[in-house]
Amino acid sequence: MLTEEGYLLRLFIDENDRIGGKPLYEWIVLEAHARGLAGATVLRGVMGFGANTRVIHTFKIERLSEGLPIVIELVDTLEKLEAFLAHIDDKIPSGLATLERVQIRFYRSSAHH
Repeated sequence: MLTEEGYLLRLFIDENDRIGGKPLYEWIVLEAHARGLAGATVLRGVMGFGANTRVIHTFKIERLSEGLPIVIELVDTLEKLEAFLAHIDDKIPSGLATLERVQIRFYRSSAHH
């Protein structure tokens, strides 16, 4: 069970990043689940650029997959997120990681209704 104060780890990576033949974002979420983190969400950006980008990537119908940004949000305690970040750090070729304190208002499953 999470306490009222938690932390949000946000990872910004490229949708084309791969590890072992699978998308890096998929591997990160599976690793987060295996390590018992409270939750993870993957968001696909429609436009963005980063440190290594020379052009702005944007969603176009004719280009459904062209290096668009992926944001992975993970929420848990500071200790668990720090340990997780240390575990995945060397698997992320380029990107950005941010960590911020958040107030958790509720964390429940549908079984509580």
